[in-house]
This record gives sequence, structure tokens and C-alpha cells, in this order.
Amino acid sequence: MVLAASLAAIAGEETHRNFQAVDANGLSAWSGSHPVTLTGVLLCDPDEMLDATPQFLSWNDGANAGRMGGEWQITFQAVAPGDRGGTTCWMGQNYANRVPPRDDEFSYANPAWVAEINRLNHDPQTGRRFRKGDLIRVTANRSLFYGGKRNINEAHSVSPAADFTIELITPGYGLPTPEEITLADVVALDDGDPNTAEDLFDPTRETGGERWQGMRVRLRGLSLVSPAGWDPAARWGERLCRVTDGMGRFFTLRHPRYSLGPAPAGRFDAVGIFTQESGSGTQGRTGYELFLQQVIPHDPPVLAARRTITLSWPVNGANYQLEARTAVDSGDFQAITNVPVVIDGRYTVSLETGLPVEFFRLRSLD
Repeated sequence: MVLAASLAAIAGEETHRNFQAVDANGLSAWSGSHPVTLTGVLLCDPDEMLDATPQFLSWNDGANAGRMGGEWQITFQAVAPGDRGGTTCWMGQNYANRVPPRDDEFSYANPAWVAEINRLNHDPQTGRRFRKGDLIRVTANRSLFYGGKRNINEAHSVSPAADFTIELITPGYGLPTPEEITLADVVALDDGDPNTAEDLFDPTRETGGERWQGMRVRLRGLSLVSPAGWDPAARWGERLCRVTDGMGRFFTLRHPRYSLGPAPAGRFDAVGIFTQESGSGTQGRTGYELFLQQVIPHDPPVLAARRTITLSWPVNGANYQLEARTAVDSGDFQAITNVPVVIDGRYTVSLETGLPVEFFRLRSLD
């Protein structure tokens, strides 16, 4: 079988568990070498996280410092028996605006950037565009640790020698069932000090945020602290939403680049990719968050009960109009505009009780 052969091939590749290993400070403890190949199921479409629209910006004596232009990112999760975790792949357009040397030739001009994104978004053998749920194999010539995780990338180089490649193994392999967790699994109670972090960190990756990093999870029993950041059109750093479990724990969700509908007013569960964005290349113990992909109401819908009166008459015979008035011997009869439905061979109309209607008649229309 093709799938069996694919899984067998995984055994000779690097595992996500090893690739994402960290030390006591949360820094990368991976001791492997490049090129490195990992296999997993794609957890997001290529345009869900970042906007890859080409936007070349020259260094211009520092006027565009840090402005990356187009950016691209995906995350894929382990599937091989005994493996666990997931890995993120990232690319940016204007490397020269981020790292030396500040020469524009070290950034992608718009046509070159478009070609790179098209290459990464499509299987090289079939031309099929990658979609979440595909089983893929990624081979990397470079990787860097940043934000609390080791990312596959080009190490800020436009050289073809720095390219990473993506191959399609099984289209539509299927998304993994999200592991169900609560905020108690990943953060401690808030101590009220804005200078401290409550992230639960475990370098063995058996507990805390590291256990679910790069994986699809369902975070249960949340409420929004504020709807700020609930905006698919906002920039990456502005799509941040604060949530709580109502018991003194707080966490960050990041909204995707597509609409999830209005911000939830009540409790909800959040399904998405558990990841880490510590904002540092030298600190990896904090910054866990959920890249949000689906919102599920946590509480069941509220049932509504109504008292009704049901009126019916045979479908055969004359054509009739149902009418009503409030008194038996006074007032004009008014037509009931509810459209009858046929139930067991009878025209049937259901009306709410408590209305100022007490007397009904059928008026022949023939």
C-alpha cells in the first residue's frame, strides 16, 4: 500500500520530537545536521497565518528597517508512531531589512518572491496546491531557533542552497483529532504582576505548553476578555485576543486571516494550532499561544418552549380560509396568514397561545 510505504519511509527521517527538543532555558537542544527531512500532516492552508502578497521594500538607509514585506508560514504535525509535536516553516521577502548585510540583493524582488511562494504552495510532481489535511514531507537545508521553537526556514538567505522543499505524500490524509486541554494544562493562576509570565514550562515536553507545541488542540471553556484583535484583516501582531477560563488563568489566541464570525459573547472552545511566540532567540520558556481556526460554543444551545394551539381540517372538499376574532359575537373576522401544511391528510396550522384570539372559523372561498 502507498500509505504503508510512506509511513515506513518516515522511520529513516528526523522526528518532530527530536527536532523540537529544548534545554532547561527552552532553547533548542537539537544536535542533528542539515539537510534534514521531516514528515507530517499540514495543519493550515498556506495563506491562513501570514500575508504573502509581494511587497519589495528597499533598505533605504534604514527607512524600512524590519519591514519584511511578504511573509509565508505553515505548521505540520507528526504522524509517525512514537513521534509527537509539530514544526513551523517560515519565509520572508525582505531579509536585508532584518539582518546584515543591508544590500537589496539579499532580499527577494517581487517576481522572484512570487516564484518562491508558488514553488512552496504546490507539489513539485503534480502541481497540486497544498491544503490542510495533506500528508507532506519537508526537506530543509537551513533552520533557526526563534520564539521558543526551531523553525524550518532559509536562515535569511535568498541563495538556492538555502531553499527548503515540500513534497506531497498523501492528498487529503486528514487532520488529526485535536487533543482536548484546558488553561490549567498550560498556564498557572495569574499572580497580578505584569512583569511575570504564568506559562507552564517543562523541558522534557511531558507537561506544560511544550507538550502540545506544533499540534492541533481544542482549548475548552474560554471567554474573551476583550474583542480587540478579533479581526482577520489586521496584521499578524495585531490579531491577538486575550481569553480566560474564569478561574484566574489567562491566555492568548491569534486570529487567522479568514473570518470566524463575530467575537463570541459567551463561553466557547477554541480549536487550532498550539504554538509559541516568545519574541526571542535566547529565551524559550514563555509565549505559548493558540493559532485559532475554529470556534465551538462551549455550552449547549438554550431550548425555547412555546405553548401552541393546532387547528386542522381535511384537504378534500371545499377551499377554505382560516379566520379568527377575539369575541364570539362581535368584531370582524381576520384572516390567519400562516400557510397551512399537510399532516396526515389534513391542512394544519399551529398558533401560539396567549394571543388575543379566541374564536376561529373556516370561510369557504368557492
